[in-house]
Amino acid sequence: MATTLDISMSLDGCIAGQNQTVDEPLGEGGEQLHEWIFGLASWRARHGRSGGVTNADSDVVQESVDATGAGVMGRRMFSGGQGSWESDPVAGGWWGEEPPFGVPVFVLTHHSRPPLELQGETAFTFVTEGVEAALEQARAAAGERNVAVAGGANVVQQFLAAGLLDEIQIHLVPVLLGDGVRLFGGAGDQAPGLELTRVIDSPTVTHLRYRVAS
Repeated sequence: MATTLDISMSLDGCIAGQNQTVDEPLGEGGEQLHEWIFGLASWRARHGRSGGVTNADSDVVQESVDATGAGVMGRRMFSGGQGSWESDPVAGGWWGEEPPFGVPVFVLTHHSRPPLELQGETAFTFVTEGVEAALEQARAAAGERNVAVAGGANVVQQFLAAGLLDEIQIHLVPVLLGDGVRLFGGAGDQAPGLELTRVIDSPTVTHLRYRVAS
């Protein structure tokens, strides 16, 4: 079992654009970071769609799906909101009644609420005690499989600062956002050591896998 991160990033280090809102959760230009994945057979199957391209990119996505037994994400990634759940316009999450995860997901938040069980074997548990508590619960739910940290950047940075990530896979997309949410912003002297363990490239994206040095 490992704690992993799979995330798309621009050449200038951004995982979302500027001015994120509920209507534009990936910020200005942020959708470009994920265009490589939308036509892949593995991604489409996970979202209940048929068809799609089968290639090295699709295999990378399927590999991560098969290895994941539970997930952790932040409140902003779950709904884009903040403050009380009663005032959140997307309190049920972005994905409707049948989210694509198919595993238990633990959402870091400052506002408690009961678990949310939806179709497709996805259940969201809301954790108010911080990243270590969320990871402990996710590990128990994942069994022998990995725990996937899904973001956003603040959650990833908390996991890195606490030394809780084992592996990072960056899907490096050949676009420049100019400014936005930077994955490693503010790491400074606490930046982790990374050992490159695999490179897979295609015309649309380069997959870089790193082991996080302890």
